[in-house]
Amino acid sequence: MIDKRSLGTGGPQVGALGYGAMVLEGYYGASDDAEAAGTIHRALDAGMTMIDSADAYGNGHNERLVGSAVRGRKDAIVATKFGIVFEPDESGTDLPTGWGFSLKINGRPDYASRALDASLARLGVDTIDLWYLHYPDPATPIEETIGAMAAAVNMGKVRHLGLSNVTADQVRCAHAVHPIAAVQYEYSLWRREAETSLLPTLRELGIALVAWSPLGAGFLTGTVGTLDKNDFRQHNPRYAGPNLSRNADRFAPLVQFARELSITPAQLALAWLLHQGRDVIPIPGTRKAARIDENAKSAAIRLDAEQLRRIDALARPGLAEGATLL
Repeated sequence: MIDKRSLGTGGPQVGALGYGAMVLEGYYGASDDAEAAGTIHRALDAGMTMIDSADAYGNGHNERLVGSAVRGRKDAIVATKFGIVFEPDESGTDLPTGWGFSLKINGRPDYASRALDASLARLGVDTIDLWYLHYPDPATPIEETIGAMAAAVNMGKVRHLGLSNVTADQVRCAHAVHPIAAVQYEYSLWRREAETSLLPTLRELGIALVAWSPLGAGFLTGTVGTLDKNDFRQHNPRYAGPNLSRNADRFAPLVQFARELSITPAQLALAWLLHQGRDVIPIPGTRKAARIDENAKSAAIRLDAEQLRRIDALARPGLAEGATLL
């Protein structure tokens, strides 16, 4: 069984590995709803008790899917996010991503209230366990957004607050308004910027780091070849042109080291993250129930100090070629 970790100071206990449900929306290939529900059930059975969604995933479909799949499961901790505008009649601030497209972001208090009520309805719950701001709105002070989110806690519609894709300074400003339980940020052997200032700040404030894309959008599984034309990763500069083959060459020694340890590259990547501290909670996503079992086994892997030093050398910060999202 996967052991438990706390979401921040005074936050709920969740599995040391969670489950990222974005992958169920066809961004990495076709997904079937019935199979998706079975995968979520398998994740919960394995101890991946935090199921991560967002209102923007599948234009609301993901929340409906997750809500249906976890109904009646007392072990499920549901996390969802708002801030990316997907409703055509809503306004927002354009936020360039660096991947050739922009996101429309709205963090205004009035929008936060509307987004929350819509998420509650799609999930089919009265209270959301963990509610994140998906991206901060450049046109709205983060203190104003968090003030509206805190009001939702006071009304009993939300239990705990989170932030996603923020800077250390933004975390400090938000945490001064209302306690933040978790910050979600891309963190893996593929992308390690969180170690510079964000993770130290979270530790100072007693906030958990929820690591999204802990397998480098699938790259760290060691199985990525050509991409389907509808694959979301087509936008990722690290997968584009010659970068994919360059990165495959650069990370080949890491894949070989996993073989030496008789584990899969994915298990090595997840085990490494779990060794970065009990306040780090990876949320790998997969469309296949069998992959849940593979990922769950990483929680039992113990890496010694020499093995961790070798991994650091093989996947040093900045090794991957290509820009990152935001």
